[in-house]
Amino acid sequence: MKAISLHAAVPEKPAVGAPCNGCGVCCALFPCPLSRLLLRHREGPCPALTWQETRYVCGLVVAPTGFARWLPRRLVRRWIGVGIGCDCDAEVSDDVL
Repeated sequence: MKAISLHAAVPEKPAVGAPCNGCGVCCALFPCPLSRLLLRHREGPCPALTWQETRYVCGLVVAPTGFARWLPRRLVRRWIGVGIGCDCDAEVSDDVL
């Protein structure tokens, strides 16, 4: 079991296949392949995981100039699966020890 820290107002993780709601669980657990390639980040929360008002978003999509200004946003969206739905099968618990 792996513990992650998320913003207190984070929405509940959706079921696998349901539309993404910005819960951030997937990106807090492991960096995606694009983050590994561009940011050279191998473990822990993705450095591009960004809290934006009421949900988490990918910094590679919303602020590409801060990460990879040469990469077209449409390609980033495709490579991280925007619009595909939740693909994170992690079980989430609110237990705090």
